[in-house]
Amino acid sequence: MSYRLYVRPLPPFADPGQTPDAQLYNWVLHDASGDTQAHGRGDTRDLIEQTLGQNALDNVLLIGMVPGDEALFCVADIPAKQTRFILQALPYAVEEQIAQDIDTVHLALGSRTDNGFRVAAIDRSRMSDWVNLFSGWEHARLDAIYPEAALLPETEGGWSICLDGENAMLISDRGEWLSIQSRNLGMFAHTLAVPPSEDVVAEVPVTIFGTEQELDQQQSAISELRSAGRLVVKLEAIELMPLELLAHAHHHHLSHPINLCQGSYSVKSGQTSPLRAWRPLIAVACAWFVIQLGVELGMGFYHQQKADTTRAQAMGIYRDAFPDDRRTHAGNVRRVIEGQLRSIGSGGPAADFITLMKYTGDQYSKVPQNQSLTFNSINYSRSRGELVVDIRADTYNRMSALRNGLAQQGLEAQIGSVVNESSGARGRLTVSGG
Repeated sequence: MSYRLYVRPLPPFADPGQTPDAQLYNWVLHDASGDTQAHGRGDTRDLIEQTLGQNALDNVLLIGMVPGDEALFCVADIPAKQTRFILQALPYAVEEQIAQDIDTVHLALGSRTDNGFRVAAIDRSRMSDWVNLFSGWEHARLDAIYPEAALLPETEGGWSICLDGENAMLISDRGEWLSIQSRNLGMFAHTLAVPPSEDVVAEVPVTIFGTEQELDQQQSAISELRSAGRLVVKLEAIELMPLELLAHAHHHHLSHPINLCQGSYSVKSGQTSPLRAWRPLIAVACAWFVIQLGVELGMGFYHQQKADTTRAQAMGIYRDAFPDDRRTHAGNVRRVIEGQLRSIGSGGPAADFITLMKYTGDQYSKVPQNQSLTFNSINYSRSRGELVVDIRADTYNRMSALRNGLAQQGLEAQIGSVVNESSGARGRLTVSGG
């Protein structure tokens, strides 16, 4: 989080295009934790910029404040939820609350409340002047512009007032702000005493901020507020200028101000990208990626050429061996050759009688307690290449052990026609070359 520079121009306001050096400012510099690092009263822009430079600060967020009476608070009751539709309907929703041509007014959208959206309206030409006044500072960039009274800490269910010399800034818990002359606070007491909602309330809290000196000077106005009946007045003394109170409230989110820098006056596009410091590294990475991509594409093309050459050589060898085969191509030559090899392997001569008897006898000798396993008859079919043995055993497991031993030797062995008897089991063992 960057440093924040809160700047409040002092009247009379100079023309930024004609005499920018004549403008004086009150200012406060906050660090990332909200602590005040520097401040000044009635200083020029050059002096503020020098202070930032001497402290080696750069890219400080500048928060400009304009008088509260420069911007009008409005409420827009718009049922839409999408921002695009809200902005389209905004001028029509607040047109009756503004006393000038709506086309000459800049509207800034705030947060949504139960009554509608909070809206700030300011004359476009005045908004352009303020943007010019706060733009182009050395070591700082414009981040937001707020009506100064809108930054006051809000008092729940009532009003907050900040005494500022001859003027007073006011804000309600609904976010409505205004600026009046301090001497007129007593006349404004009955307005403050009106409940902020239709609910019947016995008391309306009012918090008055000011230095000890200003609170003493405005005792008559404060007494009038206290005698208004519903108002419960609480005094809060501040040690320094009101600007520090506004900056403190903004940092700790004690209010809900509306940033006037929206729409055509938005400063977001002008903000420095957080990736700016990484641009050289990003450029090198992009160049490396392009080079690597080129190498990969080149290698891919090279290997593709080699694969095509190898396939062509393989097909040349196959054509020499099988000149009459026109259906085989590079895509299926491997599958065709594997099929031919399987066909050759499966088409060999079957095992003869002697071979089958040798394997059967060998496995018979390996059966545990083979004396209980007897051969009743042996038949051999040359056409089928099968040896059929009628066997008898005390248990089926003996016959199964013989069959499994033959299967492990790569022969095809099956037991069929099994009959369980009281003396054991008998069946037919069929052995073939597999």
